[in-house]
Amino acid sequence: MNQSIRSFGQSSLNALPDEGFIRQKSMHDLSLLPFSASTLWRKINEGKFPKPIQISDGITAWRIRDLKSWAKDPTGYSTEAQQEGR
Repeated sequence: MNQSIRSFGQSSLNALPDEGFIRQKSMHDLSLLPFSASTLWRKINEGKFPKPIQISDGITAWRIRDLKSWAKDPTGYSTEAQQEGR
């Protein structure tokens, strides 16, 4: 499963700049996520997917560099490990 997640949307993700943000709808539109919105939020709550940043009232987005970090090892990703590495 790790390989299928890793290859899912990888070329679209690599085409994005490292610095910047992307919203949830765009992640789904670009096929960056191999799972549903409800699974996305479950993974965020479990610490298995990067947390979004609140940019303003009603607008949340993800740092692209965080998504690229997740994509390197989606099954082994941990937000705790990411925070220690920063």
